[in-house]
Amino acid sequence: MSNVIGIAGNQIIEAVDVFNGNYVTYTPQGFVDAVQQAGGLPFVIPIGDPSQAAAYVSKIDKLLLAGGQDVSPQFYNQEPHQKLEETNFARDSFEIALIKEARKQHKPIFAVCRGMQLLNVALGGTLYQDLSLYADWQIKHAQQPTKPQFATHDIFVEKDSLLYQLLGEKSQVNSYHHQAIHTLANDLIVTAKSADGIIEAIESRDPKLSLLGVQWHPELRFNVSEKEFKLFDFFVNEL
Repeated sequence: MSNVIGIAGNQIIEAVDVFNGNYVTYTPQGFVDAVQQAGGLPFVIPIGDPSQAAAYVSKIDKLLLAGGQDVSPQFYNQEPHQKLEETNFARDSFEIALIKEARKQHKPIFAVCRGMQLLNVALGGTLYQDLSLYADWQIKHAQQPTKPQFATHDIFVEKDSLLYQLLGEKSQVNSYHHQAIHTLANDLIVTAKSADGIIEAIESRDPKLSLLGVQWHPELRFNVSEKEFKLFDFFVNEL
């Protein structure tokens, strides 16, 4: 039987020109396609009340956290920096509840970009609200206008990690973020970094808690990169 993959959904709430003023619940198509290609059944979870998280998680086999808005600094006890971009408090609150329930119910988690950052915050870590706050920032981590199917910078992977089995010691990734992990949560370990030291991947310190987070966007390259598809295949079928 195929694993049901719960993808935490996002909202479009300013869509007058595109959706006739309707709010829209969505997830990027790349996540749906990659999960289906790996043999999973994608299930988009709409933003809801945190009290509903346990019921949603009980209906899925694994949880996928997608990209999107900045994580609200309220969740790591900071005031908003002047370079903070759009946040969605309701989404943050609900997805943090999903994370806690997934861990409680021993459901594997795959977290992408903002999802990885939120995972770190949910477990007690903090973020750089903007990369300008990181003293050693050297690499362009927001690759626009380069298209997302093209990798733009290297990552270096720790050998004793799940990620090393999938990507090897060095790989190239795309990059679309202006925030990054600052203080790592105690329950996590770093499994990849960029050349300027930005955390690019995380895993659980406890091997019994199946968890993988990446800072880049494999859902935008899985159809042109065998390595990127391996992430989804591993998540859907093995993690």
